[in-house]
Amino acid sequence: MQRWDRIEAFVAVVRLGTFAAAAGELSVSPSHISRLVSQLETQLGTALLYRTTRQIHLTDEGRLYYHQCRQLFDGFREAEAALNDLQARPRGLLSLTSATTFGERFIAPLVNDFLLEHPRLEVRMHFTNRQVDIIDEGFDIAIRMGRLEDSSLVARRLCERCEYVVGAPAYFAHISQPHALAELAHHRCLVGSRDHWRFAVEGVRREVRLQGAWQANSGPALLDASLKGLGLAQLPDYYVEAHLASGALISVLDAYRHADTAVWAVFPRHRQRSPKVHRFLDHLIANLSDRLPGKHAS
Repeated sequence: MQRWDRIEAFVAVVRLGTFAAAAGELSVSPSHISRLVSQLETQLGTALLYRTTRQIHLTDEGRLYYHQCRQLFDGFREAEAALNDLQARPRGLLSLTSATTFGERFIAPLVNDFLLEHPRLEVRMHFTNRQVDIIDEGFDIAIRMGRLEDSSLVARRLCERCEYVVGAPAYFAHISQPHALAELAHHRCLVGSRDHWRFAVEGVRREVRLQGAWQANSGPALLDASLKGLGLAQLPDYYVEAHLASGALISVLDAYRHADTAVWAVFPRHRQRSPKVHRFLDHLIANLSDRLPGKHAS
């Protein structure tokens, strides 16, 4: 198949950065690689690369085409790896990303336990509250919270999770507890990494926009501020359950608590048959509920 050879040459040039490097990997001459890419551009009726004497750059069309072709090649490599290593112990690099606090407290220890069982595996963990494009940034798995946006990624539910609106007794000593969402306008709301709180009103999701004098993109900072009576905060259960039990925090607006806050593992479709990904997800599902008392994986 001529087009397949041309696509392979194009992907290699972009991935390695030069025609010479692509030629070395594919064991052909640089002129042959250049000819294959030119033939592909002719077939497609569009330029894929800007060529200079020093470097190459993708056109807009080339960037789109490369993104799709790279996923195709990744899928073939993962399929071969799955066939060859289906019965083997996981090996190679496992890369994952997660929200910072949840990842540090719950995911990292489980990754480390998994690594003890599979010492041939290498691991790269990246913790950030930014929404990561796991395909473009090269991750196998992302741990995400709440409602998932429509995408081409495969998702597995790891466990349930709920969020509470909480305040300290010292805060409520000066203002009455809210019983309706409209009353939040009269309260000091501590703002986290998002500018809204999420609720459910008669089964319908509702977002309440916030404007507060206190803001931080840190769950621990939010928790500390709420414990010190600085205002109301919306925080996940694993931050606040112990403080609710001790009376250090009081939960309000429980009737409006929304349910779409589960913890998910998402991954590219072509990764789902990879032994390292498949077995690690099984490990997460089997053990995460033990780290989060009262939660149930499915």
